[in-house]
Amino acid sequence: MAKSEEPGDPGQGKLLEGLADPLKMPATSPSSTPGRAGSPWARRLTIAGLFLLVLLLLAISLAWVWVRHFLRASLPRLSGTIQVSGPLGKIQIDRDALGIPTIRAEYHDDIAFGLGFAHAQDRFFQMDAIRRSAAGELAEIIGPGAGDRVLKRDRSARVFRFRQVARRVLANLDELDRRWLDAYVSGVNAGLNALGGKPFEYHLLRVQPAPWSAEDSILANFAMFLNLQSKDHERESALGVVRDVLPGPLAEFLCAKGSPDWDAPVQGGPISMPPIPGPDVFDLRREPVQMQRDIPPDPTPLEDLEILFAGSNNWAVSARHTVNGGAIVANDMHLRLGVPNTWYRASWIVPEEGGHPATGDPPRPRQITGATLPGAPSMVIGSNGKIAWSLTNSGGNWSDLIEVEVDPTNPDVYRTPEGKRSFEHHRELINIKGQPAEPLEILSTIWGPIIDHDHKKWPRALRWVALDPEGVNMNIIRMTTVRSVDEALALAPTCGVPHVNLVVGDAQGRIGWTIMGRIPRRTGEGDSRFPLRGRDQAGTLQGYLAADEAPRIVDPADGILWTANARVVDGPMLDKIGFGDYDRGCRAGMIRDRLRAIDRATEADMLSIQLDDRAIFLDRWRQLLLDLLTPEQVEHDPRRGELKWVLDHWEGRASIDSAGYRLVCEIRLRIIRAALSPLTARCRAADPRFRLAGLECEPPAWALVTQRPVHLLDPAYRNWNSLLLAMIDATLDEASRTGEPLEQWTWGKRNIARIQHPISIASPRVGNWLELNMPAEPLPGGRKDMPRVQGPTYGASQRMAVTPGRESEGYFHMPCGQSSHPLSPHYRDGHEAWAAGKATPFLPGPSVNTLILQPPRSSRERQGLATDHRKRSGLRAGDVAH
Repeated sequence: MAKSEEPGDPGQGKLLEGLADPLKMPATSPSSTPGRAGSPWARRLTIAGLFLLVLLLLAISLAWVWVRHFLRASLPRLSGTIQVSGPLGKIQIDRDALGIPTIRAEYHDDIAFGLGFAHAQDRFFQMDAIRRSAAGELAEIIGPGAGDRVLKRDRSARVFRFRQVARRVLANLDELDRRWLDAYVSGVNAGLNALGGKPFEYHLLRVQPAPWSAEDSILANFAMFLNLQSKDHERESALGVVRDVLPGPLAEFLCAKGSPDWDAPVQGGPISMPPIPGPDVFDLRREPVQMQRDIPPDPTPLEDLEILFAGSNNWAVSARHTVNGGAIVANDMHLRLGVPNTWYRASWIVPEEGGHPATGDPPRPRQITGATLPGAPSMVIGSNGKIAWSLTNSGGNWSDLIEVEVDPTNPDVYRTPEGKRSFEHHRELINIKGQPAEPLEILSTIWGPIIDHDHKKWPRALRWVALDPEGVNMNIIRMTTVRSVDEALALAPTCGVPHVNLVVGDAQGRIGWTIMGRIPRRTGEGDSRFPLRGRDQAGTLQGYLAADEAPRIVDPADGILWTANARVVDGPMLDKIGFGDYDRGCRAGMIRDRLRAIDRATEADMLSIQLDDRAIFLDRWRQLLLDLLTPEQVEHDPRRGELKWVLDHWEGRASIDSAGYRLVCEIRLRIIRAALSPLTARCRAADPRFRLAGLECEPPAWALVTQRPVHLLDPAYRNWNSLLLAMIDATLDEASRTGEPLEQWTWGKRNIARIQHPISIASPRVGNWLELNMPAEPLPGGRKDMPRVQGPTYGASQRMAVTPGRESEGYFHMPCGQSSHPLSPHYRDGHEAWAAGKATPFLPGPSVNTLILQPPRSSRERQGLATDHRKRSGLRAGDVAH
């Protein structure tokens, strides 16, 4: 949910401020007393004051009771029986001590109903925020937000017109998918209506929740596209500016495809680094003085210089390398953290097909357990007893920025490879709470909507798989029916979801990898890392690869697979995926090396890898700094001696008591900004939006500080040592402002969790009063170059490791709790184990509460519906909607 300064009544903050300190009374002076102490007037005033104080305390108590009452009214129903319309038969929802539901039903579609019911009861406001963020409708319930932040976010999202795309996706669904989806939607609305009052967030915002619809679940899918891929075009834009403005060899150096020191693909080797261009190509000493004076350094804050990727770690170990003789699949998806968590844990049990009709033996039950996304009727990751599957952001190329050439004689016409076309005009209306609606005109092309203009003032369209109804569907719901690695790898490329690395293991101990998501077939020429010129791009995308054309790796010889948002393959398979927003491979390499060092792996080994906070990536930067801190340099500034002592005694981890990690991390970022900022001054001059964060800065920066070419050194410095020492001193200046010894300038004082509810972000007083946030505790783990990625608002949104068929031996972590209701016992439970890295069971525990959803139909009517349901086959992995 987007931030808003004051949701609801503007005077609410002042009211809460008064309630926060009810006994604080105005001071009175002795001269204001009508009589002497002990006089009748004084006694009467004292009695009156006490009486008023009692009334005030009573009023506050009654107000608190009333607030608690309306808050409690919206608590989920955990036990008892509720009559609901929609399901074919009885649905049983058992919740364990953590509030994790296990849903039991006789009919397959009733599972979807039960999941929708549980989602709405625990997370409806989150679901509402998810659909509105994708549709560009947040301002309708929040208002424009401070500085129109919410409204700006709505404008950006509305350009994609995802509601219209969702309706076209719905029209393409087959009968089985639509039936499952409709059952889920019915369950959501039944769960919302079964609450004793609307969720508390709507009371604070003073709005009413709108019912759920089928297209809203498609919007939840689009919200994940936005989460994982919406920044890809910004990186492409930055690369385009570098290509257009700087000399070719310098542009290639700054836009290196790989990081040869860190690349760790499963298949293939590192990609070589382009050489440093010579002074005949680019020489900072010859750059115009005016350019150096008028173009300021890159203004990117240090913490934003390298984007924390919206990604994850996942891997699998085959049966030949595990203690239990089965395949272990591990996953920790890194996302922005908030209250409630992105994922919702769930388990459901359905009858397995089969049984023995001759003997009358019933089918055996099948249990599916894992993480779901509130708003979507699917199991995103998990295990079904036959396979376990996990996901990470792929980093491939799934969109293109298209430079649109407008006809100079007619601004409503643009050129295509097939000739001139007129722009399509779409008029959207953005509703804004408390203000008149705002019209928004959107221009569209054959490639997609116009989203911006480049530094050459050309309009640019975005061609994106998410905007193609053929690229989006609900096939992921069939993962729960898959029985083997081969079936999973055949299904994954048909699933219309954001493109992710699927790593899967099956009960036979086999493992495999592929891309889950529709992979576009590219036939055009040109480097898709950069914006493409529309009139030259005839048929660049022509449909999608068939499942058997998708890249895949099955049963590798060494028995392990790993991904961590970096490049996984090379050669023809990489050509199909393309170059997008790949992370460097340090994290992937650490995981690979840890897996190779284990002879017989257990689930505990997987958790140890997920919690690995060794700062291997920073080792060479630490040594670079130590080499600089010679006795002469230390004598020049005693603080440098203190730094040298800290670095000499650093254990090389991103632990909360480590000053070494924080110092090396921040000095490195300062050096990168200082080294690369002068080289990209022309880029900022051409496009003020350009930022270094759009580049992979490590390879060129490390080449510069180790090879030290004088012609690429900022002329403000005498030599490269001067630049490096200046960045050391700037960091020491910042640290010294605390007045503490340098060894107390620890990572734990910087890396403090800020896992907040959106209401608390918008109105901190309300958030503090209702205790909406998770504890503000220091957390180990660091930036993206270690498995335990952890920032104040970013980190592992879940952790798991599981062997299919041995789910009782697995574990699962999740920040926050199942419920988004602050009075629920399941608002925070599980969070402490996540923060401490303490394993908790993968499967739900024994039932603590049981809720029965009972359809009110007559037995004859239910029997007829059930008979009709049995005539229609259930979901199968092979029944794929293309």
